[in-house]
Amino acid sequence: MRAIAIAVLVAAVAIAVPNVYEVATEAGHIRPADEVEQAASQGETYDCILVLGASMLPSGEPSTILKDRLDVAVELYKAGVAPKIVMSGDNESDATYNEVVNMKKYAVNQGVPSEDIFCDHAGIDTYDSMYRARFVFDPHSMVVVTQTYHMYRALFDAHSFNINAIGVTSDLHSYEKQAYFDIREVGARVSDMINVATNAEAAFKSAPVSLDSSGDATDW
Repeated sequence: MRAIAIAVLVAAVAIAVPNVYEVATEAGHIRPADEVEQAASQGETYDCILVLGASMLPSGEPSTILKDRLDVAVELYKAGVAPKIVMSGDNESDATYNEVVNMKKYAVNQGVPSEDIFCDHAGIDTYDSMYRARFVFDPHSMVVVTQTYHMYRALFDAHSFNINAIGVTSDLHSYEKQAYFDIREVGARVSDMINVATNAEAAFKSAPVSLDSSGDATDW
């Protein structure tokens, strides 16, 4: 019983420490959209806005959670917060499911010029998205858009690659699976802290892409 109690305690600490650390260290880097937009009007801008992918409906339309991320990103772009948007997400090898191309289509339909939107097809998880942001697009500064529950880890990963990043949350609705997202995030924070500690590499690597070029070159 003592051994079991010790094992449970060790497991609890191993789970709690990454979660507490990531939330505590990154909370101060989250800023309201209106504050960031006001700062942009006074010249405080960023190299790009990074939108982290989420589930896409079979029709190619974004799920509610992804639509909210895209709507916030488009609003920030139109307010002049950054001149480029990077859509980072997953796609299946058989091309039957492609988050980022459909994310780009949605933003273009909202009035964002196609050439200002870059697609990162290999952002298969949050850590890989930030790894590739650093080594493929290499922004000096970046605004990350996702929901609050996810933002702490996203910023933790971004800062681990020395990206000057802030977060703008996209909690525009209540989400049906929020309890599931919250529980999954507890484990994901632990996993990403291990990735950071071990200097893990992304599953897929790509040649650098300049944000000064046209995003249409990434539309494959």
